Amino acid sequence: MHSISLCMIVKNEEEVLEQCLRSVESICDEIIILDTGSTDRTKEIALQFTNKVFDFEWVDDFSKARNKSFSYATKDYILYLDADDVVLPEDLDKLKNLKETELNDTIDAVSMYYHTSFDQQGNPTFKFRRNRLLKRSNHFKWFGAVHEYILVYGNIYHSDIAITHRKEDKEIDLSTRDRNLKIYEKQLEKGVEFTPRELFYYANELKDHQRFLEAINYYKKFLNSERGWIEDAIRACIYMADCYKALGEIDEETTALLHTFKFDLPRPEVLCRLGDHFMNKNSFQKAIRWYMLALTIEVENDAGFTNTAYTTWYPHLQMCVCYWQLGNKQKSYEHHLKVKEHDPYSEFAIKNEEFFKDIH
Repeated sequence: MHSISLCMIVKNEEEVLEQCLRSVESICDEIIILDTGSTDRTKEIALQFTNKVFDFEWVDDFSKARNKSFSYATKDYILYLDADDVVLPEDLDKLKNLKETELNDTIDAVSMYYHTSFDQQGNPTFKFRRNRLLKRSNHFKWFGAVHEYILVYGNIYHSDIAITHRKEDKEIDLSTRDRNLKIYEKQLEKGVEFTPRELFYYANELKDHQRFLEAINYYKKFLNSERGWIEDAIRACIYMADCYKALGEIDEETTALLHTFKFDLPRPEVLCRLGDHFMNKNSFQKAIRWYMLALTIEVENDAGFTNTAYTTWYPHLQMCVCYWQLGNKQKSYEHHLKVKEHDPYSEFAIKNEEFFKDIH
């Protein structure tokens, strides 16, 4: 049976670190914690689980910290997590089975789902894949000062194991809100030439800080490079549409959404956004066609970003409204039932249920 080193970089994680380590300690043969300057009880908590707690002077570079944490590993495979991640019991069982029966020397890396958003019942609504378990002898390296990535090659085993991100369990640290943006801007001041990936993530930071015109400029630079991952290109168009929407430029928003068609099959999120465009113009029949398409199209890409709302309850909710506006109360009610089927405890389902009770 192959052994696993857990490698983490942390800073001021006293609210979440224990639940993270507790969730995976039973399958880890070694736990390595690299602390980048905590001033709370983070190191004290870490020492309850391992004596391999190391200090690292922060140098505005996440990849350097990640690589340093990996350098302390001694086991066959390396698992990495953030402090606000957990492995739920059902996924821990899958991970144990993988370790005991499926992991072998031919596997260079294991990809796992990353669940980052959830509905009121805890079901994941946004997910994507990451290479999570890495063969140590391959010496895979991290790259990028911010939004770092690890360059992985070889035989990659795609598992159905999920890592659950629990960001809501940690109070927002306002001191880190601008950290990533400042790192990027320091690099620009030094004349660093951004890679396509860095252009994309810098644009994301600008968007999140409501610097929409600058964000659009960098999304265009990323897309014009024609060297980015297809999934990032699609997200860039969607995020650029968000920026145009915030600026009130609705036609440009629609153009940005349609630009996603250049890269792959239409994504349900984009189709729903186009449906919203026509619904807002009171073109309800046209809107319905876009929503129906969102429900029927199948995108054959398990590695990309998936927001399940756009293939389940959201199109039905919007068609519930569209059909009501068209005077077709029966069709409207049918789509309400679909909303209720997919997300029975949502605010929309509950509110609509009361409404339809009054008219039936």
